Amino acid sequence: MSWLTEYVRPRIRTLLGQREAPDNLWSQCPACQQMIYTKELERALKVCPHCGHHMRAGALERLGWTFDEGQYTRIELPKAPADPLGFRDQKRYTERLKEARAKTGLDDALVVAHGTIQGVPAVVAVMEFNFMAGSMGAAVGEGLLAAARLAVLQDAPLIVFTASGGARMQEGAISLMQMPRSTIASLMVKEAGLPFIVVLTDPTTGGVTASFAMLGDIHIAEPGALIGFAGARVIEQTVRETLPEGFQRAEYLHEHGIVDMVVRRTELPATLARILRLLHPAPEEAETPEPLPEPAEPAE
Repeated sequence: MSWLTEYVRPRIRTLLGQREAPDNLWSQCPACQQMIYTKELERALKVCPHCGHHMRAGALERLGWTFDEGQYTRIELPKAPADPLGFRDQKRYTERLKEARAKTGLDDALVVAHGTIQGVPAVVAVMEFNFMAGSMGAAVGEGLLAAARLAVLQDAPLIVFTASGGARMQEGAISLMQMPRSTIASLMVKEAGLPFIVVLTDPTTGGVTASFAMLGDIHIAEPGALIGFAGARVIEQTVRETLPEGFQRAEYLHEHGIVDMVVRRTELPATLARILRLLHPAPEEAETPEPLPEPAEPAE
């Protein structure tokens, strides 16, 4: 290094009070490759202001965007066995769990909270894709059952945001058993006469799609979300046909009746509140029958 970098530059920065720019000052849209000021992106709820691409979001971010003024109450979920099979591949399963918990600050790939959405009480469960690709293990199954019990207890609708790569291979058959268990959770809510809404986000695949994610009363998808069971390449190899453009994307599924609506992230809370008021009106909002008219007195 020269005397300019070792002496002059630090001296100038000291005199002018300049600081190094933080590394996360800008973000790049993966769709249009445009650079976006990070604070602007946060205000836009991680939706690209240039092309409208909906970037992936964390579970806690979604809870803050969904509930009124970002206020909600999280519930503690039941604990599942940490490593029921003693699984190990390149790493021990316990080590992968430890790394995922340190990365996300969560115990597992599901967060459950309750609060109000534009004044409407609701229970919301959100999957965290950054936790081992949102894979569904015993902890996620237990969490969905806990969310269903809470919804029934509070007489409130249940909303689930899905984001998952499918079953968690490190738990083997135990993970596959979460498919019927999560189905039972959805049935508990429906049998109580409560709405069960599923919001499909990018990506929703594998065993999650094959179970509770497709059992909602209403299915909402974010624009451009990847939704499917097997990958497109596997399907093409199986059926020996070229898949249409946009296959397994939210808009394609909406056109073919698999998804009820595609809703932009900024419009989602208002849409959810409107649907909940229609499907589960509050007692004071329910229509009361008009009183019957008094019988006319007989003419003399």
